[in-house]
Amino acid sequence: MTTTGAHQDAAGANARGWWWWGRRRSAVLDVGLALVSALECGLEGSRFADVAGLPVPLGVVFGLIAGAVLLVRRRWPFAVVLVSIAIIPAEMGYLMGVVGLYTLAASEAPRRILGALTGMSLVGSLIVTYVRMRQNVSVSGFDAAGWYVPLVAVLMSLGLTAPPVLFGLYVGARRRLMESLRERADSLEQELSLLADRAEQRAEWARTEERTRIAREMHDVVAHRVSLMVVHAAALQAVALKDPPKAVKNAALVGDMGRQALTELREMLGVLRAGEQVAARQASDAVPANAPAAVPLAAVGAAAAAAAAAAAADGPGMGDIEALVGESRDTGMVVELTVQGESRTYAPEVEQTAYRVVQEALTNVLKHAAGAKVMVRLAHRDEEVAMQVENGPSDGGAQDVRLPSGGNGLVGMRERVTALGGVFVSGETDAGGFRVSAVLPHRRAA
Repeated sequence: MTTTGAHQDAAGANARGWWWWGRRRSAVLDVGLALVSALECGLEGSRFADVAGLPVPLGVVFGLIAGAVLLVRRRWPFAVVLVSIAIIPAEMGYLMGVVGLYTLAASEAPRRILGALTGMSLVGSLIVTYVRMRQNVSVSGFDAAGWYVPLVAVLMSLGLTAPPVLFGLYVGARRRLMESLRERADSLEQELSLLADRAEQRAEWARTEERTRIAREMHDVVAHRVSLMVVHAAALQAVALKDPPKAVKNAALVGDMGRQALTELREMLGVLRAGEQVAARQASDAVPANAPAAVPLAAVGAAAAAAAAAAAADGPGMGDIEALVGESRDTGMVVELTVQGESRTYAPEVEQTAYRVVQEALTNVLKHAAGAKVMVRLAHRDEEVAMQVENGPSDGGAQDVRLPSGGNGLVGMRERVTALGGVFVSGETDAGGFRVSAVLPHRRAA
């Protein structure tokens, strides 16, 4: 057990009443080893006391106390090794020395201290073994070569010190590796959790953006077409009895406007469904079956992007602005359209944004400035395309058709333009009218 780990285990064990042991199994193991070591040292102490001429009970008690020190090997491995070295001359504490060296080597003790204590244990064991072997050879009368006693002493001392130290170093390195891997796994788990949270946030952001985009499309399509229908319906009501042919014409225009609005709504909803299905298929093909549950949330963003791109590609463009102006003229508005520069093909999102800005501006004139004259200007420049819709003051004699207003027209136009990196400006003119201006980057289509 490492020194840091021992302190942590001690803190946790104190809360549970287990002293410095982290688990009951560790406590049982150490108690068992301490009992065996105490019995060993007690027997060896009695023999040492008999040889040294001391009272045998004193030697037994000393051995029992010295052997029981092994109980604290996890908390104080230095003390266990020092006690084992101190009782080597009495030829006792072999189990305690082996277990103590193993515990010290497996801990995070400084390597210099480990080397010093290992060397002391090795030298002590070598000296005691050499002396004992010389006595045994002399007593038995065994005729041994001069190298026999030193060789056996070296082998026995190495056998008592080298294996526990090497095995302890291996166990300590393996434990540190496992702790490092566990910390890395915890770190990766936290990182994956963070990535999942971010993916969910991005998915929620994508859903919000998609809802906002759908709301803008609905507003632009419904507001303009229905406003024209209301204007024509008002005109139809006014001339129904006085001018039946004109009433029929206005009725036909109302029907055309309604059909166009329904057609645009169906197209937009169809594109959204198609985009979501394609993105869902791509996400299911790209994401493995065992991937975390949070990863497919990113497919929502892909669905939103696919739907937006498809809607922009199939939606109206700058080429439809002239027809849009014509529809406004049919309601009785005085609209003048001027185009500067050479007309080019732009990216679908630029084309649709320019169309929607002009459309919403004309709708606002219908709602808030009945009878006002309108000037629509388009300018194709080198790096950008600009549009401006300006109306004069409202004609007081014009009939107010009382169109409702949600106050989202200018907000939607600004969102569209800024989303493409453009500039949007709106405000009243000095003449009492209103001006809407937008500049979009070039983005020529491939």
